[in-house]
Amino acid sequence: MTIRFSLNGETVEVDVPPTTTLLDWLREDRALTGTKEGCNEGDCGACTVMVTGDDGARALNACILFMPQLHGKAVRTVEGIAGPGGALHPVQQAMIEKHGSQCGFCTPGFVVSMAVGHMRGRKDHDDVLAGNLCRCTGYAPIVRAAEAASTFPVPDWVQDTPLDVAPLGFAPETSDQLAEWYQKHPNGTLIAGATDVGLWVTKQLRELEDVAFLNRCRDLQQIEEQEDKIRIGAAVTMADLAIVIKKLHPSYAELIRRYGSEQVRQAATIGGNVANGSPIGDNPPALIALGATLDLRHGETRRTLLVEDFFLEYGKQDRKPGEFVEAITIPNSAPDLRCYKISKRFDQDISAVCGCFNIRIEDGRVASAKIAFGGMAGIPKRASHVEAALQGQTWSEETISAVLPQFCDDFTPLSDMRASADYRLKAARNLLVRYFHEMSGNSVSVLEVSA
Repeated sequence: MTIRFSLNGETVEVDVPPTTTLLDWLREDRALTGTKEGCNEGDCGACTVMVTGDDGARALNACILFMPQLHGKAVRTVEGIAGPGGALHPVQQAMIEKHGSQCGFCTPGFVVSMAVGHMRGRKDHDDVLAGNLCRCTGYAPIVRAAEAASTFPVPDWVQDTPLDVAPLGFAPETSDQLAEWYQKHPNGTLIAGATDVGLWVTKQLRELEDVAFLNRCRDLQQIEEQEDKIRIGAAVTMADLAIVIKKLHPSYAELIRRYGSEQVRQAATIGGNVANGSPIGDNPPALIALGATLDLRHGETRRTLLVEDFFLEYGKQDRKPGEFVEAITIPNSAPDLRCYKISKRFDQDISAVCGCFNIRIEDGRVASAKIAFGGMAGIPKRASHVEAALQGQTWSEETISAVLPQFCDDFTPLSDMRASADYRLKAARNLLVRYFHEMSGNSVSVLEVSA
C-alpha cells in the first residue's frame, strides 16, 4: 500500500513493509544520513526529525517511527532545516555563534529539536532538549543557542502543511473502524505512538504480521472535560495530556514532564502506557491513586472497570482478544494527590520506584487513602495493608512511623539493574514520609533547595 507524505518540501510516495522505520528508509533509500542512528530505541535523540500534522510540528524519534505513521504528514530532516541556497535556520546560526557543537554526532538531532521548539514558541529549553544527549559540548552553550534563536522569526521554508491523502487500509480513521478491524484480527498488533512496539522491531527483531496504526483515529485523540471529571481518549499523547493535567493535577503533570523525553511524549499515548501492562509504567500509579476508570471496547460491546483491576499479574491484563482500551476517565479534582518518581537520571529515565498518594484528612484523621506504586511488584499495585493501617488514624508522624512496616506485607520487590529490593522498600517507605511532610507544608523537593 502506498504511503504519501512530504519530505523536506517534496511530495513522495513509497511502498514499503508497514514496520519499516523512517530512520532506516531515510538512510538506506534516500541517503539522508544527517539523521543519525544512535541508540535505536528512542533514547538519545540523534535521529530526531520534525513531523508536521494537523496539530502542528512535533519532534519525533525516527528510529521508532514507522512509515505508515507519516501518511499525509510533512517531514523535515536536518537537511531540510536549512533554507534555499543554504540559508541557515536561526537555530543553526546560533549553534555556530554559541559554540554549541564539538564532535558533531548529536548536533543534527539537537538542531531539529531546537527548530521545532523555535517554531512552537517554546521557552522551556531544558525540557525541549532533554531528549537529546550530548557527551562532549555540554548543554550550557546549546541552551544559550536556543535562547538566542528564540528572538528570530520562524523561516518560511520550514512552515509545512499536511497533505490531503486517501485512507490506508491498516490505518483506521475512527474507533468504529478500529473495532471492526480488531474483531477480524484479534491477535493483531495495535500501534499508536510506537514508543514501545518500535523496540519490538528494532531491538527484538520481531516480525509483526497484522498491524493497525491508530494515529488517524481522531475520536480516540479527544479530551472531554465534563462537570467533575475528564474523559481522555486512549490515543491522546502524553504531551497533549500534560497541557490539561497541569491545570487540574500539578503533581501528576510534573510526573508527566519526566515521562520519557520530549520526543517520546509527543508520540506515546496514555492508552498505550496502560494497555501494555508494564509494571514500571509511570501513568498507572497516578491513575490508580485517582480512582480512574478504563473504558474497554470489543466490537460494539463496551465495559468499564477500575484501572487497578485491569492489571491481573505480570504480563496479563483483563482484556480479551480483539478488545482495546478506548478511554480513561479521571476526576478533575484531587487536591491531595502527589506523585513521586525515583530514577537514576532526573530526565528521560525508567522509574526504579514510582509512588502516588491520595490521602484525605478530615478533622485530623485519615478519612480515605489510595496509595499506588509502580516498580514494586509484577503489576502496578495499591499498598492495601498500608492504606488499611492508616484508615481512621490521627494524621501524625507517629502514625506514619507505625505503618511503615506494613509495606513488607504489600510488596516483595525484585532486585534488578535499576535498584535492589531493599532500596525499593526503603524508598517506598520514605515516600510516605515525604508525602506527610509535603502535605504539612514543608519543602521536600531537592529542586527547591538553595544555598
